[in-house]
Amino acid sequence: MAGGVLLLALAVWLGGDALVRGDGRTPWLALAGLLFLVPLVVAYTVRPAVFAGAERLRVRNPFRTITLPWAAVEGLRAGYSSEVFASGGGKYQLWAIPVSLRARKRAARQQVRAAVEDPHGRTSTILSGRDSGRTRAPADQALDDLRELAEQHASDPGAQGEPTVRWAYEILAPCLAGAVLLAILVATG
Repeated sequence: MAGGVLLLALAVWLGGDALVRGDGRTPWLALAGLLFLVPLVVAYTVRPAVFAGAERLRVRNPFRTITLPWAAVEGLRAGYSSEVFASGGGKYQLWAIPVSLRARKRAARQQVRAAVEDPHGRTSTILSGRDSGRTRAPADQALDDLRELAEQHASDPGAQGEPTVRWAYEILAPCLAGAVLLAILVATG
C-alpha cells in the first residue's frame, strides 16, 4: 500500500509538472498517461481489501467486488494465493491476503524450535509465552478467522443468498478513457 501511495505521489508530481510547464502535446500526453496510470496503481495497490461482517464476506479485488453471504461460502484455501470457494462452483482470489511461503517456513521453524522435550519425556511448547499451535503464517491465520466466521454465521437468516459480482467501473472507465486518448495521441503523432 505504501508503495502504491508513493507511486501515486510520483505520478502526480511528474504528471502535474508536465501539465503545468509542458508545451505542445506534452500536457495532453501527460493527462492521458495519468488518466491511464493512476487507476491502475490504485487498483493494484490501494483498492484490494477483504471485509468480513456478521452476514457476509466482501472481497474487493482490483477490478471487481465480490459479495458472498456466509451461507454461500463453501471453503477457503491458501496455497500459492488465498482463495474463497462459493456455492455454484465459483472461485475467487483474495488479493488483500497475500500468501508468503517464507512466512510459512518461518512459522514451521518456530514450531519445531518450540517443541522441547522435558525431563519426563513429554513434549512441552515454549515460545515467548505463546503456544506453538498459534504460531502460524499471517495468511493462514486470516483464513482461519474467516473460516470461523463462516461456520458461526452460515445459518443466520441474514447470511443467506447468492454471491454477487460487481465490476469496478470507477477503475475501468478512466483507465479505458486514458488508454484510448493515449492511443489517439500516439497515432496522430
